[in-house]
Amino acid sequence: MNEVRCGARAARARLRTGIIGIVDAASNLALLKEFHAYLRVEKGLRPLTCEAYLSDLKTFAEFLEGRNGVLALAAEEDVEGLLEHLRVHGIDSRSAARKLSCLRGFYKWLLLDDRIQHDPTVNIDSPKAWKVLPKSLAEPEVAEMLDRAEAAASAPQARATALRDRAILELLYGGGLRVSEVTALSTGDLRLDVGRVQVRGKGDKERIVPLGRQAVEALEIYLREGRPHLDRISSGRRKHSGRRDVNRQEGARLFLSLHGAPLTRQWIWKLVKTANQDASPHRLRHSCATHMVENGADLRSVQTLLGHADISTTQVYTHLALGRLKEVHRQFHPRAARRAAEAPEESMEGAEEKRPGPAEEAR
Repeated sequence: MNEVRCGARAARARLRTGIIGIVDAASNLALLKEFHAYLRVEKGLRPLTCEAYLSDLKTFAEFLEGRNGVLALAAEEDVEGLLEHLRVHGIDSRSAARKLSCLRGFYKWLLLDDRIQHDPTVNIDSPKAWKVLPKSLAEPEVAEMLDRAEAAASAPQARATALRDRAILELLYGGGLRVSEVTALSTGDLRLDVGRVQVRGKGDKERIVPLGRQAVEALEIYLREGRPHLDRISSGRRKHSGRRDVNRQEGARLFLSLHGAPLTRQWIWKLVKTANQDASPHRLRHSCATHMVENGADLRSVQTLLGHADISTTQVYTHLALGRLKEVHRQFHPRAARRAAEAPEESMEGAEEKRPGPAEEAR
């Protein structure tokens, strides 16, 4: 009996190996290139998003290679096997859910393009992802960081880079921008006369972000006193190298390095870390949303400001509004208002005796 089972397994292995020989494992690369073109051209996704999708697909392709499989012939058990493999190796459910979402998009594309007859992800349940609360800085921490940047920019003989750094920090916190959105800004995106900036976010979607007084002031000083100096360095380098100014887009970039080149995401990340070891560009974005909600902003407004396509992404900040919700309930609910109105008529001693316990308060 064991010999029969071993023979059956060997036959299935030979069959699958034969199929792979026909399809050719190199077709995975061609398929990935076509999918990348689809994401970039038809879907209009940004390069970093495309790279993340391809990275997830390559993970699945490598997993399939261990099973002598290819992407075009993957079955439901292959997708389930990947999720189990990720779970066993300690990958959290949010990351696994993201990879599954990528596979859903990939096989939906193949199905619509008549390259496959069945979507192997259609009956796969998404891993249960816990809502992870975004980490943010306390308002005093942010204020201290921005005050130090302002002091450095206001010092006599302040360098152009100090003016630039203050403007970046004010923009990250004041506008809640992503770091990639900051590096992509050009001088023409600013409308400081009306206190706003035009931002290109994920999927090349544009939105208008209002700016506060301090962010506008920091940007005005940087444009007037800091950026011209950095731009002259850039022009001098191009002139010295004999190159024509063909890269006008770089020349119009808002934030430039000491060498006159556009800043990178990694550079801004280091800048924020230098200003506060516990901070990061994305944590400043979370801090912007957190402090707005804590001070009474509604989630729809925060969603618009941050550029979230789905309100469910913004709802992670709902827990921050509970204190505000309780205050509104006490102010406007009839019974809560009645209790508040009756409270002053009672003596302090009686009020102490009738003070509701935690369970009654919750009711």
